[in-house]
Amino acid sequence: MPANSKYLNPSFWPRFSKITAAILGGYFVSVTFHLALASWFNRANVLMTMAFTGFILWVALMIIAFLAKSGWKIWGIYILLSLLFCLFIYLGQTYNTAQ
Repeated sequence: MPANSKYLNPSFWPRFSKITAAILGGYFVSVTFHLALASWFNRANVLMTMAFTGFILWVALMIIAFLAKSGWKIWGIYILLSLLFCLFIYLGQTYNTAQ
């Protein structure tokens, strides 16, 4: 039995935006989140746990991207989150020079 056509994306760009948001956007958010934690807390401990929790967070962000209605909205959310975490990285490296 074929899939119902109302649930399928007819165009290439919505599919492409969801796939790239899931893979690239989820990866950027996961890495910047862990680097922001590493700039505020013990760097070695955070980077060691990033090997495990980074992958889990990346997969969760992939699932969220595919469940979203619009790939462009999820791209916007992921870019804003990455920029926010980059700000935390900058502030952490500015104020925590003792590490």
